[in-house]
Amino acid sequence: MPSSAIAHHPPELLNSKVSPWLMGLLYPIGYHLILPTYFGKIEITGQENIPQTGPLLIAPTHRSRWDAILFPAALGRKVTGRDLRFMVTSNEIAGIQGWFIRRLGGFPIDVKHPGATSLLYSVALLKQGEMLVIFPEGGIIREKKVAPLKRGVARIALDVLAQVPDSEIKILPVSLNYSQTYPTWGTDAQVKIGEAIAVKNYDVQKIRASSEALTQDLQERLKVLHEGLVEVKNCEIGNHPPSLV
Repeated sequence: MPSSAIAHHPPELLNSKVSPWLMGLLYPIGYHLILPTYFGKIEITGQENIPQTGPLLIAPTHRSRWDAILFPAALGRKVTGRDLRFMVTSNEIAGIQGWFIRRLGGFPIDVKHPGATSLLYSVALLKQGEMLVIFPEGGIIREKKVAPLKRGVARIALDVLAQVPDSEIKILPVSLNYSQTYPTWGTDAQVKIGEAIAVKNYDVQKIRASSEALTQDLQERLKVLHEGLVEVKNCEIGNHPPSLV
């Protein structure tokens, strides 16, 4: 990550990178073995909504730790030709799990006491044109409805636009749902990707009002996507192509 905009950040963030050899090893295992073996049906819809170029802040609902494996299958290099970067909670970055997360594009944030460092690092990544995943609900939510969103996603996106006025940064709403609250073997999963929100349509000169408006718009987009997922699941899950398995 050669950018001077990133170079000044501390070691725990600089250690975050996408390891080509590790991604090349683990991605096929996850895509072709773990996901098809563990899950029943996996439905992925809306991939045509993924912008192929430019900075992209992906804002999904968060229902399980399995989300981190489903996301590369739905939006990762196999689909877009680009790797995903992840902001994860600081407790997920410890130990052997943390070793893998850092080398698969993840970096930590303390959700209870978020500091400026991780947020600035996120802005720097997006200014480089990266695809960054941030869970706007702030953690895993076991309820079926979309939880109230944190404003961090909107603030980061608006900060990028403020620093790069001609930026084409977008926010991509994504909803995930499982047929079981705690996914076990044979659980069905759905990933539904909505239309991207163009951040340039919001006034960076009115940062507070714009962040509130953008957060509310994202909340509504996710709600529509999520309720649609629940509706499909309750009817005939598996009859809506394309399907991963």
